[in-house]
Amino acid sequence: MSKKTVGNSAGAKTVRVTLVKSPIGFSKSQKATVVGLGLRRIRHTVEVVDTPAMRGMIHKIRHMVTVAE
Repeated sequence: MSKKTVGNSAGAKTVRVTLVKSPIGFSKSQKATVVGLGLRRIRHTVEVVDTPAMRGMIHKIRHMVTVAE
């Protein structure tokens, strides 16, 4: 399982996001959100800093990802 940290993680709380469904067939903005989170392929996991902006991105594609605190 590969991991990548997105954002400033200087002791900040992080959230693990895993892509479980392909963005094919969804809107361009949702595909851009997947790319913006750093997700590359199905079952790819990244750690993102838990900020309101990141939570908004996760909320936008909540049907394609799983989130672990």
